[in-house]
Amino acid sequence: MPHLTFGGPKEYRGVVLLPPLPRPAFTLTDTAGQLYVFDQETRRQLTLLFFGYTNCPDVCPTTMSNIATSLKALPQADRERVKVVFVTTDPKRDQPTVLRAWLDHFDSAFIGLTGDQANVNAIMASLRLPEPVQNEVTDQGYTVSHVSSVTVFTADDISHIVYPEGTSVDDWRRDLKKLLDEGWHEPKG
Repeated sequence: MPHLTFGGPKEYRGVVLLPPLPRPAFTLTDTAGQLYVFDQETRRQLTLLFFGYTNCPDVCPTTMSNIATSLKALPQADRERVKVVFVTTDPKRDQPTVLRAWLDHFDSAFIGLTGDQANVNAIMASLRLPEPVQNEVTDQGYTVSHVSSVTVFTADDISHIVYPEGTSVDDWRRDLKKLLDEGWHEPKG
């Protein structure tokens, strides 16, 4: 796990990664059934990468809603410069059509990716994230425990910062605008 330090209140609202992480190279399947080569498709773009699942009762829909709301407050030209990529941690249930329908509730521009569980786990390990854990629940199916932070890759193809569960719409809006306008710069102090 990377060492985490917090940016100051005048800097970023997320958690600064020390050391930062390079944009990973991986290929999964998008919601149209096409191969999606993450590092090529998102190269040099502000990219928000989130691992979750469509049956998540709380964290996933809240996180995606907060990101969607913050993006809608930005000018269209800025929105087009941000890619939001959602990788399912529950590929057994999150078939491409299910994933697409769920993401469309938030923003039709959001990219949904799926693949076999071993590939998803390997991608998460490359980002120093813990593997998701399937929890058995009677009658209601199951839940999946998963990391709840959003990893952000800036235009330099590095993740310098992650945003924890509960990041507010205002904090997303503030930092996305800052990252788009200024690019990444090291927090002071």
